[in-house]
Amino acid sequence: MVDNIHIVQFGSAIIEYELDFQDRKNLTIKVYPDCTVKIIAPYDSPLEKIEKHIKKKAPWIIKQQREFLSYQPFTPERLYVNGETHLYLGRQYKLRIEKNNKNGVKLYRGRITVHCKEENKVKEILNKWYREKAFIHFEEVLNKVLPLFKKYEITRPELHIRSMEKRWGSCTPGGKIILNPELIKAPKGSIEYVIIHELCHLVHHNHTKNFYDLQEFMMPDWKKWKEKLEHSIS
Repeated sequence: MVDNIHIVQFGSAIIEYELDFQDRKNLTIKVYPDCTVKIIAPYDSPLEKIEKHIKKKAPWIIKQQREFLSYQPFTPERLYVNGETHLYLGRQYKLRIEKNNKNGVKLYRGRITVHCKEENKVKEILNKWYREKAFIHFEEVLNKVLPLFKKYEITRPELHIRSMEKRWGSCTPGGKIILNPELIKAPKGSIEYVIIHELCHLVHHNHTKNFYDLQEFMMPDWKKWKEKLEHSIS
């Protein structure tokens, strides 16, 4: 234990949590997207009572952590050299680098060709192309699935693209959806799943039963696309 960091063992799982005491009546457990756990307890709460409550809620805590973990992108570091594979919409393409007076990217017969004046700019050129394609495709998917939410009277959310280390997407209470540009590398169904996931959050803000019921209704095969997302970006 270091400072206010504690651990509780539940079966074979170890739950590490940050403990904070406040002037309140009830104990609260929060699980964050980076899988950290924070316990906010009333002053003078015995540690034994706190740990008993954590063990009672352990299945829920572990479930939340797994949910967040499965929602985190993982892309190995690329070297941006000839012959290396790169993903686009769930398909693998071999990278080909060609010297050219004009920078650009082309897809053709299983290859993703980067034309560049300087080879040390390949990563920058390719990432710029990914972001441009991401914005176009994400907008198309949003336009496609938004009518499904008509009965909930959701205002069309602003779509933003921002690099995030641990999230595929997020949404704000004000109705802004933020998507990771890396998502453009995933299959189309997985992209649709993430956008539907975020739209469901505009109706139900937390991962409650109502949230999952809505997600199931909007996309009955969401688990399949979620699983493809978890294993496709590699």
